[in-house]
Amino acid sequence: MSLNPIRPWRNIERRKSRQIMVGRVPVGGDAPISVQTMTNTDSSDVRATLDQILRAADAGADIVRVSTPDESSTRALREICRESPVPIVADIHFHYKRAIEAAEAGAACLRINPGNIGDAARVREVIKAAKDHGCSIRIGVNAGSLEKHLLEKYGEPCPDAMVESGLDHIKILQDNDFHEFKISVKASDVFLAAAAYQQLADATDAPIHLGITEAGGLTSGTVKSAIGLGNLLWMGIGDTIRVSLSADPVEEVKVGFEILKSLGLRTRGVQIISCPSCARQGFDVIRTVEVLEKRLEHIKTPMSLSIIGCVVNGPGEALMTDIGFTGGGAGSGMVYLAGKQDHKMTNAQMVDHIVELVEKRAAELEAAEAQAAE
Repeated sequence: MSLNPIRPWRNIERRKSRQIMVGRVPVGGDAPISVQTMTNTDSSDVRATLDQILRAADAGADIVRVSTPDESSTRALREICRESPVPIVADIHFHYKRAIEAAEAGAACLRINPGNIGDAARVREVIKAAKDHGCSIRIGVNAGSLEKHLLEKYGEPCPDAMVESGLDHIKILQDNDFHEFKISVKASDVFLAAAAYQQLADATDAPIHLGITEAGGLTSGTVKSAIGLGNLLWMGIGDTIRVSLSADPVEEVKVGFEILKSLGLRTRGVQIISCPSCARQGFDVIRTVEVLEKRLEHIKTPMSLSIIGCVVNGPGEALMTDIGFTGGGAGSGMVYLAGKQDHKMTNAQMVDHIVELVEKRAAELEAAEAQAAE
């Protein structure tokens, strides 16, 4: 539960789910909501794929999915899994044997699509491989690839069809005494996905992986994902998420974290509160924020920073942030520390000064956390 006794309107009571392990990452139960992305390199190119995984992990990805469409990909997966700093999910479509090979190669989880993996006998072979090699499984239902009999029954992709597909495959796993699974019911239509996920959340206690599939480019896909995932997370639904963008996987991770941060469900790095700017601004707010976002990417310690162009809202926002800067006049503004006015700084020196203050504060927080741990 996201508990805030001082501001109870911020509370989110998370749905109770079983906990499974994806490698060393707990998913479900009281574990933090994990952020996933997926590589878009040629999976048989070990170096290119690992480089992308490393960048995603550095951005905060907890789990990374890798497509394994052929034997060369599953062969490469062995080295990828060995060198990856985060657990790897093998993405399986059509060829169930790729799932078996991926399990043997060290994948932490196998993602199988009920609509194209094959009959129950093939699924049972995948289950055996997962058991033998300590893999979890994600049942990945997708509105665009539902089973033929369900499309004939319902006439089109709908929440009932998607949830029935997922529950049918849950039964196969459970009948084979396999319980280390999570499930997703993705659609590119926000309404369809949200309705399916709500219905699924009532039908099973399995951990739920959230996603609005094929959401679009960086801007449009971010908006769709924020609406769809944000509403579900606000309801307490979701144990792990992936933002599907036609963009660099690192951007998916950033957007995923921002969605979770906005709901108080995860904290990582500097959260910048900034105004859209107007004629009252005492400095170039937009350019300043762009520069600060880049220069503060290396900060992993959670903290807040307000960058406000003028004194209309600046002092009030600074009260709520660790560090703040509010534009004033004559080419300078006011620096706030822990919500209080501290000193003035020129606009010309402001960016370097703020970076220095943030780095210093991060070091203090990290030292205090280390001391508390000892």
